[in-house]
Amino acid sequence: MAAQTEQNLVERIQGGDRAALGELLDSYQHRLFSVALRMVSNRDDAAEVTQDAMLKIVQHIDKYNGTAAISTWMIRIVMNMSISHLRKRKLRLTVSLDSTGKAGNDDQSSALREQLPDDGEPGPAMSVQKREMVKILHNCLARLEEDFRSVLVLRDLNEMNYEQIAGTLEIPVGTVKSRLFRARLALRKLMHAEFSDDRASDNGSDGKAKQESKSDETDIESTESTKEEVADA
Repeated sequence: MAAQTEQNLVERIQGGDRAALGELLDSYQHRLFSVALRMVSNRDDAAEVTQDAMLKIVQHIDKYNGTAAISTWMIRIVMNMSISHLRKRKLRLTVSLDSTGKAGNDDQSSALREQLPDDGEPGPAMSVQKREMVKILHNCLARLEEDFRSVLVLRDLNEMNYEQIAGTLEIPVGTVKSRLFRARLALRKLMHAEFSDDRASDNGSDGKAKQESKSDETDIESTESTKEEVADA
């Protein structure tokens, strides 16, 4: 949304125009959902977080003071609610582990944006290899700590600058840069481990296939040798 259009909506909202608030929410609903989905890694949970966040936006719109862009203010609410949701989920898992004794069954900015589609899931037209890459990247992103995931989502997937991220998360710019560096390093290590495991698995399958092939060749040679011995006899 253009800054002028956004400002116009804000002025109408502050003037008591509820229709303008509806327009604002409609304009940003997909983006807010995308942020929530990247954070919680589950579409149903993301929808719930987005709904709760939009309700909170409506309830507290009169507290918006204009010190940050309205979009930054709304994303901050979604981000905070996503983190709260993750912590509650982690707490529920901890309680579950304590009660059962075991769990149930249950580099950069352009690279992330290019590999993860807007809705967080691979589309039907995507190649098998690409879909697997997206799946691994999504899983690794979900395994990062909330603080690391937050800066990655805002910087690499929502293309915010350091100042905007600092305003959204209410932390110093220096902290944003530090977390972003550590987040990318952590994500890179997770991705490397995933691909190393895949390669090891593939090599194991290839090795087994080669061994079986060699065994078949030996059996054929043994059979041919036996035929020759019988003929000579």
